[in-house]
Amino acid sequence: MTQNNIHLILGGARSGKSSFAEQTALDLYTSGTVSKLVYIATAEIKDAEMAERVLHHRATRDKRWQVIEESWHLADTLQKFGGDTCVLIDCLTLWLTHGLCEKSEPELQVQKQRLLEALQHTRASVLLVSNEVGHGIVPLGELSRVFVDQSGWLNQDIAKVAQRVDFIMAGCPLRIK
Repeated sequence: MTQNNIHLILGGARSGKSSFAEQTALDLYTSGTVSKLVYIATAEIKDAEMAERVLHHRATRDKRWQVIEESWHLADTLQKFGGDTCVLIDCLTLWLTHGLCEKSEPELQVQKQRLLEALQHTRASVLLVSNEVGHGIVPLGELSRVFVDQSGWLNQDIAKVAQRVDFIMAGCPLRIK
């Protein structure tokens, strides 16, 4: 991965996406390609199970990572980092869920567009983790259908600006771009 490179990492739940992204970032760091590691966590803690997940993630990440918890303003956060940094955003799925459930449609589209623009202009190396939800059946509920649609469109738009896209299955990466 070279500087100013966008890398989208897709997969299903518990497919190994985050582990793959973290290892990719650590490889960039240990090779000297980047000198800073930033982890942008998009999860909001709203229940005990999510709190437990966040605690687990915090415990497994070592001191080389600067962790920023940001559930909404990804573009603003991304713009703070330069070419010596690898930024891992984990994950777009939770960010999108936050936008669909707590923001208006226009707000979501503005933040999405701002993120796409920030990705095109950043000098940092950026890894984005997102769930691929388009392999299942079409959901019955309206919000679920909207989520699947929006998630698919978001992943397509990120893939267009990404230099690399990997799909992770059972912990194994398949490069698709």
